[in-house]
Amino acid sequence: MSGQHRTRVGGVILAAGRSSRYESGNKLLATIDGKAVVRQVTETACKSSLSDAVAVLGHEKVAVAAALDGLSLSVQHNDEYATGQSASVRHGVEFARSAGWDAALFLLGDMPFVRVETIEELLEAYRTGTATVVVPEHEGRRGNPVLFDNCHFDSLASVSGDRGGRDIIETTEKTAFIEVSDPGVHWDIDTDADLAEFTDRRDSL
Repeated sequence: MSGQHRTRVGGVILAAGRSSRYESGNKLLATIDGKAVVRQVTETACKSSLSDAVAVLGHEKVAVAAALDGLSLSVQHNDEYATGQSASVRHGVEFARSAGWDAALFLLGDMPFVRVETIEELLEAYRTGTATVVVPEHEGRRGNPVLFDNCHFDSLASVSGDRGGRDIIETTEKTAFIEVSDPGVHWDIDTDADLAEFTDRRDSL
C-alpha cells in the first residue's frame, strides 16, 4: 500500500473499563486541571490530524459520555466491557470498517499525557512508510497509542481478554517502533497515586 492510500486514519478511544484499581471511583472521570482524564485523551485526538474519532464506552457510559460533550466524535457502546479490553477493540474495529478507515490508532482512555505531536509522529511514520503497525517507544520501551493498518482488523477483532493487539505487534514483520520524546506514552493511570505522580512529572518537564 503506497502512502497516498494511507490517508484515512481514525482514532479509537478505549474508554469502557471499570477502573477496578482506582480508589476514588472511575479514573476516566478524575480531573487534571479541572478536566476529566478521558476528555484530555479525546481532545488530544481531536486536535491531531486524525481523520475521524470514536470513543468506545461501557462502564458508567452516561457519565463518561457527558465528560465528552461537545467534542466532534462518534460514540459506540460496549455492553461486554466486563470481559476485557478486547471487546472494546472489536467495537472500534467494527466502526473503523464501516467508516472505511485505512488504519486505526487505538488510544487508551486512561493515558491523558500523550502529546498531539506524538500522534502526528505516528501518523507521519504510517503515511510515508510501509509499516502496518506503528508503535511509539520512549527511552527504548514501547508505549501507547498504537496504530494498526486495516489489514490487521480481522486479527484485532478475534483477540480475547486484555491482550489487545500485543500479539500482532510482536509477530508482524512490518511493525515500526518510533522513538519519541514523550514520556506520556508510558503514563497510564491506575491509582490515585499515579494521577498525582504523573501530573507532577508533567508539570516539572
